[in-house]
Amino acid sequence: MSIFAAKKLVWMNTSEQKAENLIASYVDLIKKNGFETGNFVRKQYNFEVDLRNNQEKLKLLVYFGSKGIKIVLQGNKDTDFYGKVNELLFGENLFEKQPLEIQEPVRYIGTDESGKGDYFGPLVICGVYVDKETSAGLKKIGVKDSKELSDNSIRKISSEIKKISEGKFNLIVINPEKYNQLHERVGNVNRILGWGHAKVLENLLVHYPAGEAISDKFGDESYIRNSLQEKGKNILLHQLTKAERYTAVAAASILAREKFSDWFELQKRVLGIELPKGASVMVETTANEIKNRFGEAKLKELVKIHFKTTKKII
Repeated sequence: MSIFAAKKLVWMNTSEQKAENLIASYVDLIKKNGFETGNFVRKQYNFEVDLRNNQEKLKLLVYFGSKGIKIVLQGNKDTDFYGKVNELLFGENLFEKQPLEIQEPVRYIGTDESGKGDYFGPLVICGVYVDKETSAGLKKIGVKDSKELSDNSIRKISSEIKKISEGKFNLIVINPEKYNQLHERVGNVNRILGWGHAKVLENLLVHYPAGEAISDKFGDESYIRNSLQEKGKNILLHQLTKAERYTAVAAASILAREKFSDWFELQKRVLGIELPKGASVMVETTANEIKNRFGEAKLKELVKIHFKTTKKII
């Protein structure tokens, strides 16, 4: 064996050991967060393990070789399961240059969305501009992550947010028909989200020249950055996991959720059927009922077609 080959073998063994240690630590992390995993196995160029959450399955692969360690998560990227595992694995590691905590700016724009994981309904993206006075007012009325509030609480607090913010917010509603057209064209929910977040930022920056913005992280930070235009290119954009801890993002999450719920109220009056939120057995049952009563074309006007639920029904 040549000296070069011997050195390469040593390097490969070291790389392989790092990959094995890494996937072992990931398996422990995933189990601690309540998800099921199989035993990881060694393949020719990687270690891999199956991940499960009820009927949903993902595969985690850690490659080793001359180009270093590469981590790949395979599965349906549009599911909550994928999003949660992706955040566990990459939220704090893939974006090491991004601080996990920043001091809340005095003047900034916060953005968030609602409807990403719901089969029925639109995708709503909202941005809220706050300054020192606005932020104090929003904190006083108890603004917090919309996921911690009931629909009734959201409607009540949304009214207060609108008064305090004095119209310094912007909403984009992508109804199912438009959403499906966009998804068919770009093939990726995060690209649609990136465009939406960038658009509300641009719309607000026309009137409120904030120097900073905070967005809830939903994927590679380039999704938003690549969609920003002239005004947005100069803004300092922070993309953080669980960004609803920042006042403007929490306010945006509430306004987005209210607008999302408004769509469901309208459909209830039009169809005479209460459409369930999320993605569940009840959602599937209701979708079947709509298809049988109103036809397949009507169903497609109400849902995000790329969800796996569609394949079960149509």
